[in-house]
Amino acid sequence: MNLEDCEFVTVWEFWVLAEDAERFEAVYGSLGAWAKLFRSDPAYGGTRLIRDESEARRYLTLDFWASQGAYDLFKQARAAEYRVLDAECESLTERETEIGRFANIVR
Repeated sequence: MNLEDCEFVTVWEFWVLAEDAERFEAVYGSLGAWAKLFRSDPAYGGTRLIRDESEARRYLTLDFWASQGAYDLFKQARAAEYRVLDAECESLTERETEIGRFANIVR
């Protein structure tokens, strides 16, 4: 699915342990473990990982989906795998916060 076809975006904020930044970027980037799990669903459109220019330990992920309903169905269907991966990645960050769920405005 192309980003242009995605109507929904989830945004998460992460505060990463400085010594784990490289590993975090590999796991949470567009080719990482999270994107690999998400790619198992045809409603997934891609992930963008961005880092704060003024605070190098602060990152945001933007995960693009066809719709909020598709994302919710994915999370229900793959809940066990999601929890396992989340637990494996917990040690990479000091804090993670879901910033929100947004409509993707494409013009």
